[in-house]
Amino acid sequence: MKIIVPMAGMGKRMRPHTLTTPKPLVPVAGKPIVQKLIEDLEKVCGAGIEEIAYIIGPSFGKTVEKQLVSVAEKLGAKGTIYYQEEALGTAHAIMCAKESLSGNVLVVFADTLFKADFVLDRSKDGIIWVQKVEDPKPFGVVKVDSNNVITDFVEKPETFVSDLAIIGIYYFKDGEYLRSELQYLLDNDIRDKGEYQLTNALENMKAKGYKFEPGKVTEWLDCGNKNSTVYTNGRILQFMHDNKEKLVDETVNNQDSMIIQPSYIGKNVKLVRSVVGPYASIGDGCTVENSVVGNCIIQTNTQIKNAVIDNAMIGNYAAYTGESKDLSIGDYTTIL
Repeated sequence: MKIIVPMAGMGKRMRPHTLTTPKPLVPVAGKPIVQKLIEDLEKVCGAGIEEIAYIIGPSFGKTVEKQLVSVAEKLGAKGTIYYQEEALGTAHAIMCAKESLSGNVLVVFADTLFKADFVLDRSKDGIIWVQKVEDPKPFGVVKVDSNNVITDFVEKPETFVSDLAIIGIYYFKDGEYLRSELQYLLDNDIRDKGEYQLTNALENMKAKGYKFEPGKVTEWLDCGNKNSTVYTNGRILQFMHDNKEKLVDETVNNQDSMIIQPSYIGKNVKLVRSVVGPYASIGDGCTVENSVVGNCIIQTNTQIKNAVIDNAMIGNYAAYTGESKDLSIGDYTTIL
């Protein structure tokens, strides 16, 4: 199994946090989004992930590349880096990693997390993971027949056709076949709204007899903007707490503070006369003093003092003194 992760986007909806950190590397419950996603996929796929191929922007830098390769190596897989020089659509992004499109392939867009309780059936031609939604208009959706085979892909339907939204995870039994269909789009300049789209390749494959089936998840967690990422952080913390996973590092210096679970507290964090949690993630090297901090993501080496914080994301090496209930503060920012 090979996992292809297109992640070259700028993450504009997550600014200011993505000005210094690519969105898939923003931490949720103490781990980068992309790492958490791949670890969850490993549970669903079972053994045998041989390569994780990342498609990134050329400006991401060597530090990011090393971090991504390390995520793959921790799972016993080869980490490969490809570059997308220009944003020309999902099909174009995937084809930037064409050398890795062989055998069983998972294509995973790295701004979504999920909860599932099934094991991937690799004998299927293709599986497109979906989740029922109340309002399908903002999403791409699929229609299925009585045999649970996908009959149509509809992008952002104006009128109701289906409530099964595509969540951005695709399985292909034959990676070479996918590559040939994507190459056909590029060679013939077949675009939709100016870009080369994966859904056009899926339609062509389906028309030639390739059978796609929906894979349903029990929960779909978006990481597209600040508010949705903070919510996702809370849900992941709850899952970890329910599974009795370790959430508080033994190096935490707790001085007259209360930790309300579920909350993640990283290495060498100092808590002074504060209440932390529930649903707080505090990264390595932070200090929280005389504060109430809950429902938030605070990254690394940040100082919080005399604050009441809720529904917040605060970056790395930031400092905040004051009182607020809804914050989004980028890296290296000081507010007194």
